[in-house]
Amino acid sequence: DVQLQASGGGSVQAGGSLRLSCAASIFAFSSNVMTWIRQAPGKGFEWVSDISSGGGSTKYADSVKGRFAISRDNIKNTLYLQMNSLKPEDTAVYYCAKLGTPNYWGQGTQVTVSS
Repeated sequence: DVQLQASGGGSVQAGGSLRLSCAASIFAFSSNVMTWIRQAPGKGFEWVSDISSGGGSTKYADSVKGRFAISRDNIKNTLYLQMNSLKPEDTAVYYCAKLGTPNYWGQGTQVTVSS
């Protein structure tokens, strides 16, 4: 089975940093655009960022632009999200995903930012 295993979440104070990782197995990781999506408590899913298959092109939601950085290591089949200057509104479960057909999602990792 395809697996996307997200890790690195935790609890931090506002202004702090976390680095999320997502280890992928089985599918052709290096050939696909990869995405981070989050879901805040009581809210819908929010697209956060994505990165092209080779890593040369990245996109960010306005809410995280300038604070978050997405990257990937296609040798290690791992996706990253460096999150700096965290705000309480960044509190959410963060998912890594390969969108499209087929659609693969990781299990999510909780990020909690306290003020």
